[in-house]
Amino acid sequence: MLLTLIIIVAIIAVITFYVIGVYNRLVSLKNRFENAFAQIEVQLKRRHDLIPNLVETAKGYLSHERETLQSVIEARNTAAAGLKAAAANPGSAKAMADLGGAEGALTQAMGRLNVVMEAYPDLKASQNMQQLSEELTSTENKVAFARQSYNDAVMQYNTYRQSFPPVAVAGMFGHGQDASLLEFEDSAQIQVAPKVSF
Repeated sequence: MLLTLIIIVAIIAVITFYVIGVYNRLVSLKNRFENAFAQIEVQLKRRHDLIPNLVETAKGYLSHERETLQSVIEARNTAAAGLKAAAANPGSAKAMADLGGAEGALTQAMGRLNVVMEAYPDLKASQNMQQLSEELTSTENKVAFARQSYNDAVMQYNTYRQSFPPVAVAGMFGHGQDASLLEFEDSAQIQVAPKVSF
C-alpha cells in the first residue's frame, strides 16, 4: 500500500513538473516572438518618421505633384495606425494581415514617389534628399532583417505549440492559437533591397 502511494505521488510529481516545463517553454517562446515584433516596431516607426521629412524635402521641387505626395502621407498614416494595432497584439492574424497590407500600400506609394523624383535632377542632387533616401534604404533593410527574426520566432513558437504533447496542454494555459507571421502583400518585391539612385 505504501509503495503504491509512493508510485502514484511520483507519477503525479513527474506530470506536474512536465506541465510546468511546457508552460514555461510556451511563455518563453511567446516572449521571444513578442520581443522580435518590438524590433520590427522600432524600425517601422523610424521608417514612418523619415517619410514626412522626405516628402517635405520633395515638396519644393514637386509642387505640381501634390497628389503623389499626399498619397504617400496617407499611406504612411495608415501604416502607422496598423503598426500601433499590431503592437497591441503581436501574433494576431488580423493585426498582422492589416499591417502587412498597410505596409504594402506604403511601399507602392513610395515607389510612385521614386518614379516621380527620377524626373527631377535637382531633387536627386539635393544633399538632404540623398541623406534621407540613404537612411530610408538602410531602414528598409533593417525592417527586412527584423521581420525575418520575428517570423523565425513565430515559427519556433508555433512548432513547439503544435507538437505533441505540448499541444495537449497549451490551450489550458492561454496558448490555444498559433501566432501569425508578418507577410507583406508584395513579399517578392520586398525580398529585394529598395533601389534608390541619385
